[in-house]
Amino acid sequence: MAAELLLESPFADRWAGQDPFVAVEALQGEVFRELEGRRTLRTEVAGRGYFVKIHRGIGWGEIFKNLFSLRLPVLGAANEWQAIRRLTAAGVATMHAVAYGRRGWNPARQHSFIVTEELAPTISLEDFCRDWPQQPPALALKRALLARVAEMAGRMHRAGVNHRDFYICHFLLHLDPAPTAAAFRLSIIDLHRAQCRAATPRRWRDKDLAALYFSALEIGLTQRDFLRFLRGYFERPLRDILRDEAPLLRHLASEGERLQERYRRKYAPGAAK
Repeated sequence: MAAELLLESPFADRWAGQDPFVAVEALQGEVFRELEGRRTLRTEVAGRGYFVKIHRGIGWGEIFKNLFSLRLPVLGAANEWQAIRRLTAAGVATMHAVAYGRRGWNPARQHSFIVTEELAPTISLEDFCRDWPQQPPALALKRALLARVAEMAGRMHRAGVNHRDFYICHFLLHLDPAPTAAAFRLSIIDLHRAQCRAATPRRWRDKDLAALYFSALEIGLTQRDFLRFLRGYFERPLRDILRDEAPLLRHLASEGERLQERYRRKYAPGAAK
């Protein structure tokens, strides 16, 4: 496989005359994840923050283990790179990649990286909405955020992208300027497991929606809020949605219960970690 490479400022200038695959490994900063085949860190260049994800291949053993467990392995940075491009083209706010590279034909030993601009100052929707049950937000802001999440989710899936970690913690609300119902920015992040196709299969669409539903169960949303989301996501009359998407609605209810039970077993006091 021929090497793929994209470099924008400031890395195009900083790495001029260097091997970018060597240069990216030399970047220093706060490390968030350090595994044998993957490294994630935050670095600063000329006073600006960037997130760096480096993949060095996960080995055939890990690939087969994922496949035997019916999970699709993440082989490198290409997933995130493709998803960012697809979402940007579809008008869905997300990260901006300033450097991307991939080389090597062997998927078990492929070397790849992606560098994205830090989105700051921001707060995840999970943190922003955490106190809503005790301190309800302004109704107009809640409805505006709900409508935007529905719109972004619908555009993402119609663009052939499914996220595979589609929780409200992966929506970042920008804080400068301060968000209001009339004006705010929201971005989707953490796309390293995303998949891109000509069209999103119903199975993967429903998995994303179930994860999103589960992650919003504890923030005080009402049944009416849920119906508003469905109308915004499908962009169709609610009567048609309730008739045509009955299997999805049953799936959301059952999957939400299953995910809640799994969460309780994992994180309840005294649970084995």
